[in-house]
Amino acid sequence: MLVTIDTGGTKTLIASFDKNGVLGEQIKFATPKDPKEYIKTLRNIITESYSKQTIEAIVVAVPGIVKNGVAIWCNNLGWKNFDVASALKGVLGKTPILIENDANLAGLSETRFLKRTPAQSLYVTVSTGIGTGIITEGHINLALRNSEGGHALVEFDGVVREWESFASGQAIYKTYGKYAREIKNKRIWNQIADRISRGFLAVIPILQPDVVIIGGSIGTYFKEYGEQLQNILKEKLPPHIPCPTFVQAKYPELAVIYGCYYYALDNLDATTTKK
Repeated sequence: MLVTIDTGGTKTLIASFDKNGVLGEQIKFATPKDPKEYIKTLRNIITESYSKQTIEAIVVAVPGIVKNGVAIWCNNLGWKNFDVASALKGVLGKTPILIENDANLAGLSETRFLKRTPAQSLYVTVSTGIGTGIITEGHINLALRNSEGGHALVEFDGVVREWESFASGQAIYKTYGKYAREIKNKRIWNQIADRISRGFLAVIPILQPDVVIIGGSIGTYFKEYGEQLQNILKEKLPPHIPCPTFVQAKYPELAVIYGCYYYALDNLDATTTKK
């Protein structure tokens, strides 16, 4: 069995997978911004729920830059140099603990859900913030794993600012006073498409992905703005840079959890091969 943990800016989801890859019990809790409280809550839940079972690996997704098990910076949680791996060490004896960026993991699973694996895919989660994952030939691109597309600096309203500061779910709520599920006005959705397009106009010419996968809470409503978003990009991208294919995430709310599962399998296979 595998234990997977999706740490979000507002909530954390813990789920298990059996040996056949079937998603099991799911546990949710509000993500504490205090790292010590977060670890305490995690350790309690993991110990109570999984200590009597055989767990092959624990995979923790965090919303920020990760290096060697350390959350270097998680903007929406205010975490800096938080050694998640060390803090969780020993929670289930010698069970290995793997830490990775949430958007990378979501991109990993959603790319593998595609009928054909593209040479390069770009996963973009639009939720509390904006996260990006770059997947090359079906695997997390290790050279670009610390890329933070949501912090790309682009012009909006005459000011250069971070993409997620005006196009994330949090920014949309602050602007319109409504959650995505409450927005019925087509004009507002067209404005949201324009906001989201600004970051893509910056990153697509650099990465030139074959496929862009939209996930996160705003990704759930892709049909409301997807066509307009692609029309804007086709109009504004240089003629020699094609607009990639856009698809909605298959599991917008569970992509990270499934990514944790695939990441665990890849790492366990690599360990076995080395032996």
